[in-house]
Amino acid sequence: MASSAIHMSQLGGRAFNHSSSADIEAEYDRLRDLARDEGDKKRSCFDRAHEAYERGDGVRAKELSEEGKRHQKKQAEYNKQASDFIFRENNAPGRVADDTIDLHGQFVEEAEDILEQRIRHAQSTGQSHLHVIVGKGNHSTNHVQKLKPRVEQVCREFGLDYATEENEGRIFVDLTGGRVDAPPPLPAQPGGHHAGGGYGGGVDGSSRRHNQHQQQQHHGESGTSYHQRPPQQYQQRPSQQEQEQDDILTSCIKGCCLVM
Repeated sequence: MASSAIHMSQLGGRAFNHSSSADIEAEYDRLRDLARDEGDKKRSCFDRAHEAYERGDGVRAKELSEEGKRHQKKQAEYNKQASDFIFRENNAPGRVADDTIDLHGQFVEEAEDILEQRIRHAQSTGQSHLHVIVGKGNHSTNHVQKLKPRVEQVCREFGLDYATEENEGRIFVDLTGGRVDAPPPLPAQPGGHHAGGGYGGGVDGSSRRHNQHQQQQHHGESGTSYHQRPPQQYQQRPSQQEQEQDDILTSCIKGCCLVM
């Protein structure tokens, strides 16, 4: 499977849930493209390392394996930058209410880690609920939502009840452990931000690049609350395919050591 298909299928939706400037959208695309390029190089190195090991060239296999790990590290760094960048933009001051978090533009694994941190922080500060914007999946392949199922899974793991809100692009989460028979009315959102139902659940590259309305950029983070800052402890977890490649790499390295 092509790397672009792998990564774009993990996107939580169109990157921005509001009108954004062309420069902002281009920067997000640039970081994700750099990450995908490093991923392609990583896979190429791992494949060639495996081939070298199979033909008995342990020295070359180890060299390629080490090169692949360097590309893997760069891939994770670029994806982390993109995740932080889009989080700051979508959750900037005045974009969402204090009890709301917007996960648009995140890979599924990124969104999961961000949400887990947000839930823990919200509970530790006595917050009673959380509105999670995940999008409807209108721009995803076959309109399949990617983020919503993972958000629901996280809620179940925390033992929290939840309910889909009126526009289906948002999830209401009760943080107190109580039962949610029906979500409350949608809260008023700050100006310039959509309610969260229009996008989400996976996106093709072309559909992320429309909506080029010019808008003043938001700068700085001073005075922002937790939900407006990118999670600092997030570490990207490998996808299933990347884990399989890592297993091959481990076997290859062990074999290289034996050959050498």
